[in-house]
Amino acid sequence: MARVTAGVTTSHIPAVGAAIDLGKMEEDYWAPVFKGFEFSKKWIAETKPDVIFLCYNDHASAFDLKIIPTFAIGCAEEFQPADEGWGPRKVPMVKGHPEFASHIAQSVIQDDFDLTVVNEMDVDHGLTVPMSLMFGQPDAWPVRVIPFAVNVVVYPPPSGNRCYNLGKAIRRAVDTFDEDLSVQIWGTGGMSHQLQGPRAGLINKEFDANFMDQLISDPAALSQVPHIEYVREAGSEGIELVMWLIMRGALDEAVDVIHRFYHVPASNTALGHLILENHA
Repeated sequence: MARVTAGVTTSHIPAVGAAIDLGKMEEDYWAPVFKGFEFSKKWIAETKPDVIFLCYNDHASAFDLKIIPTFAIGCAEEFQPADEGWGPRKVPMVKGHPEFASHIAQSVIQDDFDLTVVNEMDVDHGLTVPMSLMFGQPDAWPVRVIPFAVNVVVYPPPSGNRCYNLGKAIRRAVDTFDEDLSVQIWGTGGMSHQLQGPRAGLINKEFDANFMDQLISDPAALSQVPHIEYVREAGSEGIELVMWLIMRGALDEAVDVIHRFYHVPASNTALGHLILENHA
C-alpha cells in the first residue's frame, strides 16, 4: 500500500526562484536563505520519496478570473513550467502520476470534498520554487509530483478547518492506493506578508513562530483560526498558510520535527520551512 511518510512546508517566494536561476545563491542577501535548506536537500536525497503531493496556489498562470477552482488536482502525465511574464523558469518538466492522482480524486470526492480535475495545466513558481529549494538544479526531478492548486488569491478562500480535514481525506486516499509508494505531502506559501496597500512589507515574526509551534503540537486548534485573523496578523497573503494545514492533516497526530527554519528578510516575505515525519 502507499503510505505517507513525511510532510514538508516552505514558502514559495518568486524572488527565491530568481536568485537560484540567476546564480545569486552565494550573495550576502541570499546565502542565509539557502543555508537553511542544506539539511533539507540531504534529507530528501536519503528519504527518496516516490511521489510528492504538492499543495500550492496558482498565480493566474493556469487559472484566471474566468475560472477559479477552490481545489484543483492535476491528473496529467506531465506539467510544463509556466510563463509568468518573463518566460518559464529553466527547470525540468514536472512528471505526474495520473493513476495515483485519479485515485485520490475519486476517493476525496467520494469523501464529500469537491475537487476540480485538471488534465492540462502549467505550474508556476508556487510549485517550482519549493522543488528547487529541496532538490537543487537537477536535469530531471527525481520524483513524481501531483500538483494540488488551492485558491487563496480570490475571496473566499477555503477555511483552515476545511483544509485540515481535506488533508485527512487525502491521507485516507493515499492509504487505500494499492501500490507500494512512499508519499510526501507538501504545503507551500506564506509566511506573513502583504504585497500591496499601506501595509505592504508587513512581517509578523511572533505570529509566524506561534503558527509553526501550533501546527506541530495542536493543528486541530490552529485549524479554527478564522480568515480575518490571518489578514489582520499575517497580511493579506498570509492566508496562504492554510495550505500548510492540508499537509498537517495528512500526517499522524504526533509527529517528529526533523528540521525547522525561519528567515527574514527574503524579498518582502517571511520565509518558513518545516520537515515533519510520521513515527516509523
